[in-house]
Amino acid sequence: MYAPYATMPELSRGRQVDEEESSFRSPFQRDRDRIIHASAFRRLKHKTQVFVEHEGDNYRTRLTHTIEVAQVGRTISGALGLNQELTEAVALAHDLGHTPFGHTGEDALHEMMAPYGGFDHNAQALRIVMALERHYAEFDGLNLTWETLEAIAKHNGPVVGDLPWALAACNQAIDLELHTYASAEAQVAALADDVAYNNHDLHDGLRAGLFSDDDICGLSLIGPAYAQVDETYPGLDANRRRHEALRRVFGVMVSDVIDTARRKLAASGAQSVQEIRALDHSVVTFSDEIWRQLKELRAFLFTRMYRAPSVMVVRERVAHVVKALFTYYLENTMAMPERWHDDIRAAATEVERARIVSDYIAGMTDRFALQLYDQLALGDLRD
Repeated sequence: MYAPYATMPELSRGRQVDEEESSFRSPFQRDRDRIIHASAFRRLKHKTQVFVEHEGDNYRTRLTHTIEVAQVGRTISGALGLNQELTEAVALAHDLGHTPFGHTGEDALHEMMAPYGGFDHNAQALRIVMALERHYAEFDGLNLTWETLEAIAKHNGPVVGDLPWALAACNQAIDLELHTYASAEAQVAALADDVAYNNHDLHDGLRAGLFSDDDICGLSLIGPAYAQVDETYPGLDANRRRHEALRRVFGVMVSDVIDTARRKLAASGAQSVQEIRALDHSVVTFSDEIWRQLKELRAFLFTRMYRAPSVMVVRERVAHVVKALFTYYLENTMAMPERWHDDIRAAATEVERARIVSDYIAGMTDRFALQLYDQLALGDLRD
């Protein structure tokens, strides 16, 4: 069932704490299931991408985005003969470390954490699955396989130079070989993330009225899809026309990744996952032409959506919420919930206390952060 360069479950390097494996689930299926049952995974329901939760029920959240990434990842992995369960596990875990309020919240928390080592959501995801989930009797974290941990750490490529402190701490506990590329399954998860967010940000931006169908028809990736729909279904109503066009764009991106990866995998001559890791380049990518078109799309979305005046107003407000909460809890650490008190008492330095506060705030949902901000009377968002 698997290509020779796929990650074989029976060859897994195992878990940090030895466990008897399931008789009816592969190691990577078990990883996937543990991620789904994690508290951090459930909280993704109320963490947003671009729009804050109260702005509308139809916008994507971190949870719906994660499900979309997992769906795309399974499709691509299946077409390439890779391990779909490993790809799915990585896709489901890849955003666990995100703060409330999307990248705006991350930027604000990173700014506050700058004197204490900074904040990185990818490193935080690894910290969550290795340490912060505390439900099992025999270990902290989820005790995932080495392959899943490696993929979470390196799905965007090798990590070299100065490491985020959370990643450095995790890598000290278990060597994830950060200098190499990860498995092809991890690379698929990274590209599935790109496909999913480019697609749904178009949907969400149109729904919010930040740009129109006519605006995006000028983009080289989008225009041909609308033209094809207009030719096939003349006079189609606006909503169906939009959906038909954007699902074609979605299909173009997925097909391009599959076709490009097949060529690169064949050219690599790799006959094992270790040979994939030893390459000096990624084997799962977009073609040069689609990558060029995606850069054009991203530049458009940056200007018309991510930095739109109405979005920037909300960004400023929620960034203030994150900064105010961090300042308050760094000064009043014992005001945090009781389950954090043992960690606080064990913290010997302000750096350690700040990192505990960062863990707490990063785990908040949008709605909880806003409610807490109001309860603590930290300011007035209307100012």
